[in-house]
Amino acid sequence: MRALHIPTPTPTALFPHLLPICHCSLKSKSLSFLQHHSYIIHTRLALKPARIEASSMASTPSTASDDTTKPFSVLFVCLGNICRSPAAEGVFRHLVKQNNLDSKLYIDSAGTINYHEGNQADPRMRAASKRRGIEITSISRPIRPSDFRDFDIILAMDRQNREDILGAFERWRHRETLPADAANKVRLMCSYCKKHSETEVPDPYYGGQQGFEKVLDLLEDACQSLLESIIAEKSLG
Repeated sequence: MRALHIPTPTPTALFPHLLPICHCSLKSKSLSFLQHHSYIIHTRLALKPARIEASSMASTPSTASDDTTKPFSVLFVCLGNICRSPAAEGVFRHLVKQNNLDSKLYIDSAGTINYHEGNQADPRMRAASKRRGIEITSISRPIRPSDFRDFDIILAMDRQNREDILGAFERWRHRETLPADAANKVRLMCSYCKKHSETEVPDPYYGGQQGFEKVLDLLEDACQSLLESIIAEKSLG
């Protein structure tokens, strides 16, 4: 009698909910399929939601019911939270400070993956921003369920980021108490651009210095328009 062969399921079949892979693994040619996905599974499962929520309590905006005193909160999101979204956070903070609105806005950034969690922003992005007088001090973290409660607007750098954010919301809303209209908070960063026709902020990770400068050009344009929109809508200033 011939033995019945039952194929071993792949990690992606076992874990279809995993978010996109990291910058480094996208370029890796040395890892086999199973090695690669086993590593991603390990890093994803290493996250402990309870620990993340507890550690984030001090840095999240106030959830007071009085909307007149609660700062308007903005979250910028890209893939790894080391290039585009930290730069967006830095640019926006710079503009907010120039307009003396620090106490009226809460600003943060995150990534759709946790590969770079705990790391500073890419040194190339920090250097490019510093040449424009903008300091980037954020530390990478992944997006979490509470972000859909705590933030008034979530800005995705590109369409894939937006899809991943909305996908995470769809998974989390079945086990978390999240606002029913939270998905409406997610918008594309470039939708606020006035001087540029681009619809997405490109990832500069594998490019040269010019790519980082282009990202900053787009972010300065979009952030200025975003701030003007918030000031007008919320009567800030």
